[in-house]
Amino acid sequence: MRLTRDRNFYRTFFRLFSLIVLQNVIVLSVNLADNIMIGAYSETSLSGVAAVNQLQFIYQQLILGTGDALVTLGSQYWGQGRTGPIKQLGRAALCVGFGAGLVLFALTGLFPRQIVGLFTTSAAIVEEGARYLRIVRYTYLLFGVSSVLLALLRSVEIVRISLWVSLSTLVINCSINYVLIGGHLGAPALGVTGAAIGTLVARAVELGVIVCYYVFFDRRLCVRREDVRHWDRALMGDYFRHCRFFLVVSLMFGMSTALQTVILGHVSDSAIAANSIASSLYQVLKVASVGAASATSIIVGKTVGAGDVARLKEYVRTFQWMFLGIGLLTSAALFLLRLPILSLYELSPETKVMAEHFILVLCVTCIGTAYEMPVITGIIRGGGDARFVFVNDLVSIWGIVLPLSFLAAFVFRWDPAVVVLCLNSDQIFKCAAAAIKANRYTWMKKLTRDAAPEERKEANA
Repeated sequence: MRLTRDRNFYRTFFRLFSLIVLQNVIVLSVNLADNIMIGAYSETSLSGVAAVNQLQFIYQQLILGTGDALVTLGSQYWGQGRTGPIKQLGRAALCVGFGAGLVLFALTGLFPRQIVGLFTTSAAIVEEGARYLRIVRYTYLLFGVSSVLLALLRSVEIVRISLWVSLSTLVINCSINYVLIGGHLGAPALGVTGAAIGTLVARAVELGVIVCYYVFFDRRLCVRREDVRHWDRALMGDYFRHCRFFLVVSLMFGMSTALQTVILGHVSDSAIAANSIASSLYQVLKVASVGAASATSIIVGKTVGAGDVARLKEYVRTFQWMFLGIGLLTSAALFLLRLPILSLYELSPETKVMAEHFILVLCVTCIGTAYEMPVITGIIRGGGDARFVFVNDLVSIWGIVLPLSFLAAFVFRWDPAVVVLCLNSDQIFKCAAAAIKANRYTWMKKLTRDAAPEERKEANA
């Protein structure tokens, strides 16, 4: 099984991989800083913000799915050197992203307390969450647009701007949170309202920076006024048909994650705290798998679009060995960091032991994650087969993992570590389906349309 000797392949992959990983680390740092700052102000405020964040997580998964669908289609056109269709696809994705944000904006404006009440029965927490939601709901409109615009750039291999945008969001959000949450530098102590203002300002600046990049610095897409005015119904229809699988999978993932929290929340109070610690550490290291999947999707889509099947097969073989290496390194880092990280927390002996057991379970399952996630979402879905991801998640998560975990927690009353293993078991058995599907190459699908006569004339000119 010969690995590719194409040096440009390795340069491209590791450039995309490193930038995407850094961006995700910064995004996680924003969430962590928010929790630390609002938690230092009030535990009730932290719980209110956490309840709203459950809703935001599902929404963000939908928006990320919208962007991933754009990257899959757009990168194939980029492999053919055609940017005109990419801009039309981006227009369709903006309709979906902004539309989803508008729906959520309206619902949270009409029923703020009822929506927060879905996640808690505490009147005090509901009140704090509603206060936070009154302002932060405006960010849903901004996030839907900015995420799609960044995905549009990723489809033509521009990812550095995402890193700088995330960094600016971190600095602005933390600075405003410091001033307004607790009332520093002469400002009033606004609590959750201050946190919401910080998030809103950061999202507004984020969108402003992205728009400025398109206007003054972009040299690949070169969006013009006529691109905005022109509507290509065929291309937009292609996007809407392709996007539906991404949206359903993203929604299923967001809902299943919330249900997993519910399952562990009913096991014991110690399990909630232990899982929070273990998953927080794991999420930081999981960015390597997420980065590998995103970088792979861009390279695979571009190669499929170019029609170079021999090179694509060479790349796919190389990718799979690289993913296994990333998994082993992630597992080793998780294992070595478990005790130093646990020593930073003031925990009861029972919770500390449980958290260590949870981390040891994740040391095993993360190897599977590092392989199956980039193969399924990077190679298979990036190559054009979004339906396989939908069917695979439907069967594995909703047909096996969640029913098994419910039985383990509430019927068999198994040890919490075994319940965590059940909740993450799909990360292991999905590897078999991923390997078989990837190495059969039935996922290679041309999603592009042939160039229109006017597009060919423009390219020749």
